[in-house]
Formats: sequence, C-alpha cells, structure tokens
Amino acid sequence: MSSIDDFRKLELRIAEIKEVNDHPNADKLLVLIVDLGDRQKQVVAGIKAFYTKEELIGKQVVLVDNLDPVILRGVESQGMILAGSDESLLAVVSPDKKLKLGSIVK
Repeated sequence: MSSIDDFRKLELRIAEIKEVNDHPNADKLLVLIVDLGDRQKQVVAGIKAFYTKEELIGKQVVLVDNLDPVILRGVESQGMILAGSDESLLAVVSPDKKLKLGSIVK
C-alpha cells in the first residue's frame, strides 16, 4: 500500500494539447505536443482508439510532469496523460473549467 507521501511525489499539472500526430511505429499510440504555459513537452499516449485528433487539439488534460523521459516504440515520451477506463471506454482526465496552463493539480 502507498502513503499520501508517495502521491505527493507526483507533479500533476494542467496542459493543453497543441498538436496530435500518429505514432510512426504503433497503431494504437498518438504523439502529442502539450503546452504547460512556460514550455512544451512531447507525450506518447495509447488513446488513438478513443479520440480523433480533432477532439484532442485544444483540450486541457492532467499531465504527470516529473517522470523521466522514456522511449516508447522509438519515440520519446516526456510525461504521461492521466485517463480512466472501463472495459469499453477510455476518457482523459480534464478539468471542467479552463485553467491557467501549468497549474498544479492538488
């Protein structure tokens, strides 16, 4: 079991999806460029089956910002977009009101 201190180690921030591209080496992955206000990051996300590119552009999402970069099927990912799913549906975590980019999620 994890403690609240483990959760506090995660740096969750509001980001806006600016660009969406197909992953060159994976059918189920998208490559997103997200804006945190003071910088942009590239994130690889397995959400292609659930969203069109048009649905994602301009959407605010919750980003795990302090993860070490990883290479996913040959493309660097510099964070993780939070999402919830059940057996047939996936939904990215998004604020219900527009927030300043880079805002900390508490």
